[in-house]
Amino acid sequence: MNDHAQTIQQQIAEAYHESRPLAIVGGNSKAFYGNTVNAEKLDVTQHTGIVNYAASELVITARCGTPLREINNTLAEHKQMLAFEPPQFGDSATIGGTVACNLSGPRRAYAGAARDFVLGCKIINGKGELLSFGGEVMKNVAGYDVSRLMAGALGTLGVISEVSLKVLPLPETEITLVLECSDAKALESMHRWSRAPLPISASCYDGDRLFIRIGASAAAVAAARKHIGGELYAAGEAHWQKIREHQHAFFQSKPSLWRLSVESSAAPMKLEGKFLYEWGGALRWCETDASADVVRTYAATANGHATLFRGKGSSRFHPLDEGLLRVHQKLKYAFDPQHILNPGRMYADI
Repeated sequence: MNDHAQTIQQQIAEAYHESRPLAIVGGNSKAFYGNTVNAEKLDVTQHTGIVNYAASELVITARCGTPLREINNTLAEHKQMLAFEPPQFGDSATIGGTVACNLSGPRRAYAGAARDFVLGCKIINGKGELLSFGGEVMKNVAGYDVSRLMAGALGTLGVISEVSLKVLPLPETEITLVLECSDAKALESMHRWSRAPLPISASCYDGDRLFIRIGASAAAVAAARKHIGGELYAAGEAHWQKIREHQHAFFQSKPSLWRLSVESSAAPMKLEGKFLYEWGGALRWCETDASADVVRTYAATANGHATLFRGKGSSRFHPLDEGLLRVHQKLKYAFDPQHILNPGRMYADI
């Protein structure tokens, strides 16, 4: 353990004994995500560095403050990638914040989410104790996989000191196809293609055009292109980067931005506003002035949930039922008994 990790431990231990809340701060590129934490800042940006990278084993281990761009550049040198294609939302993004937010990009529906690639991690809990879970191999976990619990916890259970991630090779060939169609046709096509043995790695419908990215061997890509049809989209790489980083024109307007996770086969959205569909129709972005109750009721009827991704609102995340809330509260107490780490970042009682 290096000096920066020891410093973080000491700061948390002191805060624990004084019952003093802390707001974990890394690159701050995703500060908008979740509720505001009004507490003393705990800076983890100096805890950086790639601890181990075994390209032949498809595993990388890095400290929480390591810039995400450094991870991506290192992997690219070996023609490898983070398969969940995480958004950065700024050059200051870190690998710790990436895992803590569990945000994934266009490839997520076809490769897996951020938490699916977490092999192990070291965390500093709310007492200042260094805990280790999992390892650097897929079969290292017996029982409850605590390391993946940290993905999406937004720092409420502990500071991710180090994390080990499984990586994947870059596809040999990758192209983007575009088709003009209605929203109903786009959803039907994405749902149908998802059931076929096609090397789809991203999908997006912007209201007028359906974009499909396919990646595999040259022969497999050629066969998939013939099956899907459409036109080759030369600006495909730039398109997916804009979607991932929310630089696409859709994300530039002023209304609240909602992130809905629903059944991919659900009917087109009927709310007032603008929509963009990803992940085969399972991820639906909605820019609307509709109330939180209206948006969340719609999501619930589609067997899903809604998150207020950007905009003003007192409750960012979909409300938990009583049973789930108790589970979250017990987990919070187990890892952070004094409730000092990012209190209220997810829910008021956590």
